[in-house]
Amino acid sequence: MAGLNLLPWREREREEKKKQFFTLLGAAMLAAAGLVLLGNFYMQSVLEYQQGRNQKLEREIAELDRQIKEIEQLDATRQALLDRMKVIDNLQSTRPAIVHLFDEMVNALPKGMYLQHLKQEATVVRLEGKAESYARVSSYMNRLDASSWLNSSNLNVIANDSKGGDGAMVLREFKLDVTQLLKQGGDDEGKDAGKVDATPKAQGTAAQGVKAAEKSGGGS
Repeated sequence: MAGLNLLPWREREREEKKKQFFTLLGAAMLAAAGLVLLGNFYMQSVLEYQQGRNQKLEREIAELDRQIKEIEQLDATRQALLDRMKVIDNLQSTRPAIVHLFDEMVNALPKGMYLQHLKQEATVVRLEGKAESYARVSSYMNRLDASSWLNSSNLNVIANDSKGGDGAMVLREFKLDVTQLLKQGGDDEGKDAGKVDATPKAQGTAAQGVKAAEKSGGGS
């Protein structure tokens, strides 16, 4: 037994173990590479799926933005049409107002009184004229306030005409404002209030004009 040589057998065993080690190492490396490839493929598929969802969301958002713009344009067109319809309705409803304005002012004008100037600013009509007495001015204002197309007459100035010569009738110059109602009977509450206050106001203003004229030596 002492003469047996075990070195070749040990060498072959060492070589076998080395081969097994490298084989296992290669298999492990191949398995790891496969796992990495599988993980990469999985992550790539997940990314592609998410990118597809993102692109779909972007397309839907773009479509919604387009629809919102169309809705806004339709709203703007609708509002423009409504504004035009409102303007047309106002024009149609107020078209007779100018005719009634002159008709009411002429019909309300009493004898012994005439108008010289007429100016309109928005719905305020400014009148200037002459009258034989203050009572005629007051009567004219009452008639204007009683009209269904005019309201809120206001006497601004009343004075004697300085151009009247000796023996000639002294005329009273007056300036007054009146509000035009664009629709017949419009602002009923304001109209009723104007009717209630018009007569005392006009008479009080005319009375003040009489007192002023008497003080200046031109009373009737």
